[in-house]
Parts: sequence; structure tokens; C-alpha cells
Amino acid sequence: MKYAVLIADGMADEPLQELFGKTPLEAARTPRMDELAQGGQVGLCRTVPKGLNPASDVASLSILGYDPRRYYTGRGVLEAANIGVTLKEDEVAFRCNLMTTANGRLMDYSAGHITTQEATVLIQHLNKRLGKKGIRFYPGVSYRHLLVVKKSFSETGKFNITASGPHTLIGSEVEKNFPQGEGADFLKQLMVKSQEVLADHEVNKVRVDLGENPANMIWLWGPGTHTSLPSFKEKFGLKGAVISAIDLIKGIGRLSGLDVIEVPGATGYYDTNYEGKAAYALKALKQKDFVLVHLEATDEAGHAGDLREKITAIEKFDRHIVGGVLDGLRKMKDFRMLVMPDHATLVSRRAHVDDPVCFLLYGDGIEPRSAAEFSEKSAGSTGLIFEEGHNLMDYFILSKKVS
Repeated sequence: MKYAVLIADGMADEPLQELFGKTPLEAARTPRMDELAQGGQVGLCRTVPKGLNPASDVASLSILGYDPRRYYTGRGVLEAANIGVTLKEDEVAFRCNLMTTANGRLMDYSAGHITTQEATVLIQHLNKRLGKKGIRFYPGVSYRHLLVVKKSFSETGKFNITASGPHTLIGSEVEKNFPQGEGADFLKQLMVKSQEVLADHEVNKVRVDLGENPANMIWLWGPGTHTSLPSFKEKFGLKGAVISAIDLIKGIGRLSGLDVIEVPGATGYYDTNYEGKAAYALKALKQKDFVLVHLEATDEAGHAGDLREKITAIEKFDRHIVGGVLDGLRKMKDFRMLVMPDHATLVSRRAHVDDPVCFLLYGDGIEPRSAAEFSEKSAGSTGLIFEEGHNLMDYFILSKKVS
């Protein structure tokens, strides 16, 4: 049996007036997902336990079968795993965004979706100017990077902070949204100093000349400490792989013992290589039993408040990833597919919410509990719901007959 999990990050949404009461998923043309919904099972899954932050780190752990209340220690450690950084017990990893500020306000959480090449130069420059023993910056992809620090840099010897992700703070005053809690003063100092270091860098001068947003400040959030996961093979008896453009998903894959497959042209943005992700997934399944394919473009569109791009990304996900993987799996005969968002990203608010999300199951041994289409509304009408999201993977893989 071959198993494919296809995740469109932040695909779920709410009914919108401009869509005459439909969600982006309902408004999008999704013939392949609708086909699966009509022949499989559709339901709801609470991927974010109550009280935890509704974000991809928590939700993705749930989807892979790991209870976030047991294994989640913060976002930073998951991203660190992908770039080969193993945290020591006395270290904390922070998500380090390059962003754009103007007149004391956060204007762009991604610095105009800065290229990885440009961002790497800036992060290396920050490390040279602000890094020292116990403080190190690591480059990632586009605007997403990493800071690892010793706990001793906090005045209490602990980093116990509250900090919002910059994508939730567009237009807000920077100073009013700095991290709060134990160790926050140290983080604020680094963030303020980063403005001085980045302001006159040649990369930013060129970006301004080209009319692009400069990466003129870092935002530190998502702290994580050392953690370990039981291997996916140990839990489910399957060898597998993950395909994604972002360090977070790849890091979870590495921590769970799944291979990470790099796809040329996978960018984590609207221009990602949809067809390539499907092709590499099918190639992986010739050697492995399980593959997870993650798409970021739907979430990026939600955070940008761009309804048109979100619908376009959903349609491309349906056509190229769901359709491409489905056509290939049918040639392999024995298979199951799980298709879902990890969480909802509301275009109207440009933010995540912790509502249960829709999912669909299709394949061998899955008895239809069908719906006319794949959507939030149809998923809520079937009566199938997983309140403990991490149990969905058990249901998907371990149940010989899913009814």
C-alpha cells in the first residue's frame, strides 16, 4: 500500500461577502478534490488543540500523528532540525524574520519576499556584526531564518516569552509588539541593533533603487528548545519522505526520520513548482511507502489578504498536485490519499484561526462517506470529526478498513 498526504497550508477559510457567501475553497474550481470527495470520506479534524497557537508547526505535528501537547516545544527547534542544528539543553532557537519597517511600523513581514540569495548575504552580515559565542544567526529560505542563543543571555537564565508572528502585525507599531517575558530585553536589543546593521547594506540599497521593500529589521519569535520525536517508521511501520519548500516542514520530517526531498523550483511562494512536487512525490513512492507534500502558496496568499491569489493557488494545488499524484497512484494500484489544509488562514484578517479544518480520504479500504464537493461546509455535514487531530494519521494508515 502506498500513502500520500497532500497539505495546502492555510487553504481553509470563512465565507466571504465578495464571493457571495462562499469560501475561497468553495469558489475555486477543484474537480480533482471534488472527485475524491464524492468517492471517499470527508470530515473535520482539529489539528490545533485548544490553548495552543494556531500555526503550521502545531498543526503539522498533529497531521503526522504526533500529539503537540506532548511533543511541541516551540517552532525554532523544528526549523533548526532542517539546517542541521541540534540544540543543546542550554540553547534556544528563535524564528528570525527579515522584514520591512517604516515610521516605526511593521509594513511587510517578508521584506517583499526577498530572495534566498539576498537574504543569505544579509543574515551572514548580521552574524558577523551581532553574532558571537553563544549567539549565532543561520540563513534559511527567503525571509525565514534562525537565531540560536544560550539561555544565559536572558537575565533569568530562561527565555519564557510571548511574541506574535510578524505576519499578524502588518501596520502595527513595532515597539508596542516587541516580545514580552523572561529574556525579552535581550531580544529587543538585538532587534533594534539589527536596524542599524541592515539599514545601509548594499543589498538593501539595491532593493530600494529597484522599488522593492528593504529588509531593514529582524523579528524574533517562535522560541523552541530541545525536543525529540519517535520515528515515523516506529509509529506506523512505514518508510517515507516529505516534500516542502520551508524549513519548518522539512525539519519536522527530519526529526521524525523521514527523508527530505528537494524539488528544483520549490520556492514557498506563488511561483513554486507545483508539477515538480507531484513528480518527485511519485518518484519517491517507487521506493518508499509514504510521502507528504506541502504547499505554502495558499497560506502566503491568505497572509497577503490576496483573495485572487489564494483561489489561484487552490486551483493549481488541485490540478497539478492532487491531480498529478492521483493519476500516478492509480497506476500503482493499492493506495490511499489524505488531502487537507493544516489550519485556516483567513484572507479577511490575514491570520490563522484554530477552527477544525476539512479533510478528505480516498483509496483502498476507505468506504465512502461522500460529499458533493470538498469544502469546509460539506466536511461539517458528514458527522465525521477528529477532535484529537493526531489520531487522524492512525485512522488513515493503521485501519485496514476505514468506514
